[in-house]
Amino acid sequence: PIIPGLMPITNFEQNIRFAKSCGASVPTSLHQLFDGIDKDPVTRQLLSASVAVQQVRSLVENGVKEFHFYTLNRPDLTYAICRVLGIKAEQ
Repeated sequence: PIIPGLMPITNFEQNIRFAKSCGASVPTSLHQLFDGIDKDPVTRQLLSASVAVQQVRSLVENGVKEFHFYTLNRPDLTYAICRVLGIKAEQ
């Protein structure tokens, strides 16, 4: 099966460079959403989590059941996203 990978946005400019290197583009709506918040890490994290949650929910609505998150050694954001989605670590 193909498992989609999601990379929460921790640095928007870095994500743009990464997308270009893969031959992909970043939607205008994301450019507008992240415009002007480079020096506001709290807002950036909130927006990033919101975008990732929306992406996962949209994929689930379209039948996708498995995901891979690229944490880039920053698991806190992915952890928060999973909590919003109702996914908790097994105790």
